[in-house]
Amino acid sequence: MTYDESVRYLLSLGRELAAPRQPVPSSASGVAAQKLNLQNITILADRLNNPHRACPCVHIAGTNGKGSVAAMLDSILRVGGLRSGLYTSPHLVRINERIRVAGEDISDTAFAATFSRVHAFIEVLLASGSLPAHPTYFECLTAMAFDHFAHAPVYFAVFEVGMGGRLDSTNIVTPEVAVITQIDFDHESYLGHSIEEIAAEKAGIIKPGAWVVSSAERPEARAVIVRRCAAQDARLFEVDEAFCIEEVGASRSRGTAPSSGGCTVAVSSNKGAPRIELSLPLPGRFQIRNALAALAAARLLAERGFPIDDAAIARGIAATYWPGRLELVQQNPCVYLDGTHNPAGARALLAFWDENFSGQRIHLVYGAMRDKAVDEITGLLFPRAASVTLTEPGQSRAITAAELARIAGHFVSSGRLEVVPDPSAALEHAIALAAPADAVFATGSLYLAGDLRRYWATRSRAAEPSHALRSAH
Repeated sequence: MTYDESVRYLLSLGRELAAPRQPVPSSASGVAAQKLNLQNITILADRLNNPHRACPCVHIAGTNGKGSVAAMLDSILRVGGLRSGLYTSPHLVRINERIRVAGEDISDTAFAATFSRVHAFIEVLLASGSLPAHPTYFECLTAMAFDHFAHAPVYFAVFEVGMGGRLDSTNIVTPEVAVITQIDFDHESYLGHSIEEIAAEKAGIIKPGAWVVSSAERPEARAVIVRRCAAQDARLFEVDEAFCIEEVGASRSRGTAPSSGGCTVAVSSNKGAPRIELSLPLPGRFQIRNALAALAAARLLAERGFPIDDAAIARGIAATYWPGRLELVQQNPCVYLDGTHNPAGARALLAFWDENFSGQRIHLVYGAMRDKAVDEITGLLFPRAASVTLTEPGQSRAITAAELARIAGHFVSSGRLEVVPDPSAALEHAIALAAPADAVFATGSLYLAGDLRRYWATRSRAAEPSHALRSAH
């Protein structure tokens, strides 16, 4: 298949959360789509000669922060001279972003070739009755990442869990280190309605004898992880017990937008490791915990014999680029693109506002998916905004801007509420409302951030260089 044909076929299978719990006909093949389990990916990987075993890896689960930690670890590996593979989700603009080798997105040609190879094996397995159902969109992409990394080849791979952990299709890997980031409420219909249930799903990536890093903060989540590690005879490294932050320095002066990141931290170890200073390029104090998780995982990899030292760790974290998360694309007024999609993320965004924009007017552009905790998120964010412009990402799961206004408009205390369904028009409307000293935040869904990154790349070609969106490469 060509690249375009490959992408169309994958999209015909549905998206990540479109994967149902019960079998239904697939639009692509007429066969049933599977329940959430590891059967299909295990069978498919075996037919592909188990490419997930071709190189060592790190496996990362969590509610918030797992993508940032994955990006930091990938950067550390590359700075250390190791050819790395990075598998993340979702993508912002192009599906190729999910599969990266040596810091570069998979090419269209390689994407098509990899998909064609995986698809051919799927057809053989379906014809023979070996597969009970056609693999889902996410299972196909996971198999493609496994296969591409094996053929590239890469020396080391970093895999981000798509959702949960225990039943996520990435969970057939046996990692050198497993990482669990912050755990909070999200995807409750799939993962459970308590922190303990959600934590148990995330902790499902912990395998017998594993080395585990945890930056989970909630006590009930930590207790679940401790029990899982004990049951699996796994070695647990908790960042709160292992590290002490000696200094936190802001990377900017008050009243100006963060130019290159959030802060610089000096970290000492309660385990006898040397003190290290880390410069965090990703905005938001919540990135400190993510950096500590990446630091811990990298040091454990060094302990396991991989050629990673503290200099590579510091340089790798400082060089991390992870777009769509508090991404500053313009100043005067500041314009941020963000993917705050759950209540924990909304609380982190409020903290960022308090730290960086206290006393300044904030204009919010908001669009979300139907399966998110919209009432709680908007109840946190809307009262703090000088204006709210409601829009809708270009996804079938998006809640309409009109419906958002109906269910959450009462949270807008300023009374300045607009409904602009087109995301680019919504962003331009908010920018027009903003004075140079104000800030505009477009948030609510990573799909919205992706829509607006795509728009901004086109817009910025005609703008002044200082307003241009930084290239992903």
